[in-house]
Amino acid sequence: MKRRAKTYTISAVAEQFELHPQTLRLYEREGLLKPSRSEGNTRLYTDTDLERLEIILSLTRDLGVNLAGVEIILKMRRRMTEMQRQIEDLLAYVRESGGEVPSAGSPPREALVRAASNQLKPVDLF
Repeated sequence: MKRRAKTYTISAVAEQFELHPQTLRLYEREGLLKPSRSEGNTRLYTDTDLERLEIILSLTRDLGVNLAGVEIILKMRRRMTEMQRQIEDLLAYVRESGGEVPSAGSPPREALVRAASNQLKPVDLF
């Protein structure tokens, strides 16, 4: 039997975080929050949504970041998490293949990949 995650309506979330429901709708329009919907099209917020809302409110209320800045910061956080996972996967692969993983304090001996400067291309972060 599949257990459903606990969800909260827009009015409950607005009251809990002392926000107007229109603010939550704005965050959704801006793509900062993506609540699920019930069959009757009611917004349903999960605990994950509430954690993300706490980050958004911390950035806007405490640090004075505007919504465009919040969007960039959230994208950067997501990318950093993805990159951390990729690094962990790479380290696991190196360890499994019998390779040595240098400790954090040891100087690098050589690069994993050599590339001429004319082969390097800019990376789009967003």
